[in-house]
Amino acid sequence: MSAQVAPFEVLKDIAQRSRSMAAGLPEQQEAVELWNGIGFVLAGERYVAPMGEVTEILHVPRFTHIPGVQPFLMGAANVRGRLLPLVDLAGFFEIPRSSRSQRERRVLVVEHGDLFSGLVVDTVLGMQYFATDSFKAAPAGVPENVQPFVAGGYERNEEVWKVFSAIDLLEDERFLDVAQW
Repeated sequence: MSAQVAPFEVLKDIAQRSRSMAAGLPEQQEAVELWNGIGFVLAGERYVAPMGEVTEILHVPRFTHIPGVQPFLMGAANVRGRLLPLVDLAGFFEIPRSSRSQRERRVLVVEHGDLFSGLVVDTVLGMQYFATDSFKAAPAGVPENVQPFVAGGYERNEEVWKVFSAIDLLEDERFLDVAQW
């Protein structure tokens, strides 16, 4: 007569055989923390605006010129019943526009409190993700007029994307004073 094996012993035997036959688990890798924003080109340089600062991206809409304003204020457009002032960002900073065509230009719509503005840039490069540990406090190559609005940069593939604060721009007195001098 065969000896009976207790059910618990059968389960222990199955567990032991399973562990001995199991392949090792893949090596645990630490997750990389990411920062994201909207990438754009201005005067041939790559910038990125923090995600929460840009509410919308548009093609440059039809707009009406406004007399007696600074040349960087292109005009105002009706966007879903709201008047959107369009600001030529390269013109505001007095830096040369890149050689991209007019059709590639885009508008970064920013809204902060009561301020609603469209920043016209050379082109938009979409959502960009960067490892937070690739942050550089003072990136090189930022034009002097743009420096007050750049809060560091992120490096990826040996290229630094400058972090552009649209909110700081909207709060700047020079930006708000569009009357021609």
